[in-house]
Amino acid sequence: MRISVTGHMNITPATAELVRTAIAELITDTPDLVGMSCIARGADSVFATAVLDAGGQLEVILPSRDYRQTKVKPDHAEQFDALIARATNVRVMDFDTAGHEAYEAANAALLEADRMIAVWDGQDAQRAGTGTVVALARQLGVPVDIVWPSGAERG
Repeated sequence: MRISVTGHMNITPATAELVRTAIAELITDTPDLVGMSCIARGADSVFATAVLDAGGQLEVILPSRDYRQTKVKPDHAEQFDALIARATNVRVMDFDTAGHEAYEAANAALLEADRMIAVWDGQDAQRAGTGTVVALARQLGVPVDIVWPSGAERG
């Protein structure tokens, strides 16, 4: 089963642990688990780690060819690189530069999943943001599990 993720990048460290636990519970015993993630900081990387910890395969979707160089901050680079190294497949969208169009293309690729997990507080309404992706998934009939545990916070 292919499960993708969308979610907030700015979750607190305590929230990351709550989210990891909730995701682990959702994906436990998923047959032939393939997790699809852009591995951005926050929800995407927490999900990717949970998938790998559960014995699943990781498919990374990068919005652009320059994503690593221009969008991955130094404090996330080690985790980003470790997840890339463990990925079964890395798909790069056909954009030289990261931007709204590239993010929308990556989000569209995430909607090719059988199911989606959204780490979402319900408040995001920005273009190509979590709320937009959740709405598109629902419109396309992709089942969405919302993960926002009690006590979760954005930083």
